[in-house]
Amino acid sequence: MAGPVVCSVCDKSEERCECEKYCSICKGQHGIRLCIDGQYYCPECREACDVRVVDTRDR
Repeated sequence: MAGPVVCSVCDKSEERCECEKYCSICKGQHGIRLCIDGQYYCPECREACDVRVVDTRDR
């Protein structure tokens, strides 16, 4: 994937995204982070699906 990772809804970085943040899988709202596929996930679903959180090198 070329370029920075952004929210798949608003096309903004995690810091600038103003979307309601909830897990794309379970709809939970605890520990939500933007991941490399542009979706937000809670820690449990990130681990279960082996999805990596966006870090500063991805931006």
